[in-house]
Amino acid sequence: MHHDNFVKRVGYSFLKLIPDSIYVPFKYRKAFGRWPDLKNPRTFNEKLTWLKLNDHNPLYTRMVDKYEAKRYVADIIGEEYIVPTYGVWDRAEDIDFDSLPDKFVLKATHDSGRVIICRDKSTLDKNNAIREMRKSLRRNFYAVTREWPYKNVKPRIIAEKLLEVTDGGEIADYKVHNFNGVPKVILVCRDRFRETGLTEDFFDTEWKHISVRRPGHPNAPVLEDKPAKLSKMLELSEKLSNGYPFMRTDFYCVDGKVYFGEITLYPASASVPFIPQTFDELFGAELNITNFQTKGI
Repeated sequence: MHHDNFVKRVGYSFLKLIPDSIYVPFKYRKAFGRWPDLKNPRTFNEKLTWLKLNDHNPLYTRMVDKYEAKRYVADIIGEEYIVPTYGVWDRAEDIDFDSLPDKFVLKATHDSGRVIICRDKSTLDKNNAIREMRKSLRRNFYAVTREWPYKNVKPRIIAEKLLEVTDGGEIADYKVHNFNGVPKVILVCRDRFRETGLTEDFFDTEWKHISVRRPGHPNAPVLEDKPAKLSKMLELSEKLSNGYPFMRTDFYCVDGKVYFGEITLYPASASVPFIPQTFDELFGAELNITNFQTKGI
């Protein structure tokens, strides 16, 4: 990632010297070619940028912690939607591979993007897995993205169940965008770990395809069928996002069973445009932050 290369050059300690009030607008300008209007934000990414700077609800830290979020979410929607955890460790060297089943997933609680998928423990390069998890533990996701909720997440490694469908295909990732507690847009991500690369498709809640995409991620050649459990995912999303200005709630559907994936508060860190860009305004119109602005949060 270009962010990681930049960080290697300047170091996290230097990055953290730059206050959010300077770093966040500059990050926006780098992505969109103009400064965000933070006095009267209109677009989706402008409003997310305003929230990133102003809405510091302490609960957000639990929501984005990949270990703590499971308990937080289970308390709201139920344990049956949570992917089982096999273990949690403070250091990559402490991962107890002997205690893990034949198939599992490793990832850091405070990071994003780096995942070890083990489908056969007997062929796993454990030393490489440890090296990759060390990299995740060293990465300061907050310093790079300035997503405030990650600032106080304790860096740990978790192992959890590998979700697979019976036909052996890759499961889809359903990312429900909730505007002021109402689910309105679903982003479907597929083929993240295939050589062909990640595809993305946006749908409305009636499963009508929306003609929009993000740079670098084409639409799938064949559109995703409406998931049988869509209404359940929307119901759970509404419960989780109630009372919050914006929340993306991610789910998987495996052989008819819904699993919670993660909560995201600033998709793509509010720094990736839409194609066509008019959708930044259309999605922005769905997000009302007036009440939060007047509260002075």
